[in-house]
Amino acid sequence: MLTFLRGIKLRVLVAVSAGTAIYAFGLHYFVLPNQFMEGGVTGISILLNYAFGLPLFISTLLLNIPLFVVGWRKLGGSQMFMTIYGTLSLTFFLWLIELLMHRGIIDPFRTDRDLLLAGLYAGVTLGAGLGLVFRFGATTGGADILARIASRGRGWSMGQVILAMDAVIIGLSLIFIPKERVLYTLVVVFIAAKVIDFIQEGAYAAKSFSIITAQGHEMAAVITSQLDRGVTIVPAIGAFSGQDKQMVYCVVGRQEIRRLKLIAQSIDPKAFIVVGEVHDVIGEGFKES
Repeated sequence: MLTFLRGIKLRVLVAVSAGTAIYAFGLHYFVLPNQFMEGGVTGISILLNYAFGLPLFISTLLLNIPLFVVGWRKLGGSQMFMTIYGTLSLTFFLWLIELLMHRGIIDPFRTDRDLLLAGLYAGVTLGAGLGLVFRFGATTGGADILARIASRGRGWSMGQVILAMDAVIIGLSLIFIPKERVLYTLVVVFIAAKVIDFIQEGAYAAKSFSIITAQGHEMAAVITSQLDRGVTIVPAIGAFSGQDKQMVYCVVGRQEIRRLKLIAQSIDPKAFIVVGEVHDVIGEGFKES
């Protein structure tokens, strides 16, 4: 545990804090004023707010404390530290933003005519906050803890557990909010999921090339000299012809896709070229880890 704590960098804690601040802002600024919903423990906290007026920061903390205890026993301290930090950080920013709103420093975005606009911005804000939290190895507690325990003990996937919880919580929200707000919530959840994926996978999208050819070494040399990209050559055998071939593997930026295709086809017009989507690239020529 101590070794794990020493390995945590300050930039990770700052990034997680920034993510929880954005998420808390989205909840108070877009979700609550327009009676939208969320999944997981946050969704339960929102339901308690709609039903009894209980502040989000209080219910979020109270609901997560027993989960912390169970998670610490089942999963261990090293796996729970960033979850606890993320949840406490979220609790703090939920309290802070609510305080700023009560004092009139921040006015919530409340609308009856532009609910789609509110839903889109809610999804972007929530997704950006959670995406940042997840990217740096933390969570905001709740459903994530239960999902990890269930996936270990009963063999269910984390996705199945979280989806089941979200479905139940959003279904219960029909008791407290109009059904059209629940439908807008689905827009919020969809947009948030896409933004989370975008942030976790990286904003830089590249393309991977797998080129099957008999002239792999010649092709690799030209790619290296003209595009200044690293190339990997993998020995291959044609299953039908039985001939020795090579698979040339290379990752390039979007602006280099056409050039690489022309290089491959000029060297071997019969080359078999497979182009794949790459969402995140770490290494020389792209970005450092």
